[in-house]
Amino acid sequence: MARRGAQCLLLSAFCHSKFPNIIAGSSRCGSGVPQLWQPMRPQIDSLVYTNRLRSLPPEHKLGFAIALFILGYLAPPHLQLGIALWLALWVIGYARIPAAIYLKLLAIPISFWLMSLPALVMGVSWGAHLAAIDADVVWGIPLGQVYFYMSQRGLDQASTVLARAIALTSCLYFILFTVPFVEIVRILRRWGCPALVTELLLLMYRFIFVLTEVAGELLSAQQSRLGYCSWKASMRSLSLLVGQLFQRSLETYRQISLGLTSRGFKGDLRVWHRRRHQAS
Repeated sequence: MARRGAQCLLLSAFCHSKFPNIIAGSSRCGSGVPQLWQPMRPQIDSLVYTNRLRSLPPEHKLGFAIALFILGYLAPPHLQLGIALWLALWVIGYARIPAAIYLKLLAIPISFWLMSLPALVMGVSWGAHLAAIDADVVWGIPLGQVYFYMSQRGLDQASTVLARAIALTSCLYFILFTVPFVEIVRILRRWGCPALVTELLLLMYRFIFVLTEVAGELLSAQQSRLGYCSWKASMRSLSLLVGQLFQRSLETYRQISLGLTSRGFKGDLRVWHRRRHQAS
């Protein structure tokens, strides 16, 4: 084993000394691919079990987030932004979740909002109907008989959608970072949720991160083989990744099914829990 390790080190040193451009090109090609497959599950799980609000009863935290979710859905935009700031204080200040991780996750709904922004604020009208939309036009440009314009009503709608999206996503992130998923399932069962629904939630939660981990491994292997150095190679590597991901997911499902069957699975996933919560 030691001899094989020494051979690998010598081979690595030889490659770096003889082919520095190829090695550097490999790292550059890999860095050009979006790093979508991050090991988020271990990071999120470690944070949800070690945050400062972990000792509080999960029923209280879940009820608190649900109440703010309903209030944020019905409230005006300025109150929705206040709810988002208040939950950010709870998550970052009280629960001690790193601000970089929280803001990175909060950028997800903002990115979707940015992609839908042109459809919200832009409008199209024919020349004969310009008088009907004159009060709603903020800026416009005519192209023949067609008039493209930015709508004031669309801007108001876009700001409302942004405030609501941030507020409601902040409620979900509060649950994500302060209540373990196993306790969420246990509370749902206590509230009378069907066992089939809770078991599907557990399996979905498990498989999301299984697929993410497998995709990350496949992507790293392709990057090490210069699989994303050109557009043609990137499309070919991406198609191979999707195909392999489908096969790996089926194999993982088969292994989990065999594991459950060998442990006497009777159609009910039971989770052990010991209550150790402080009064909130």
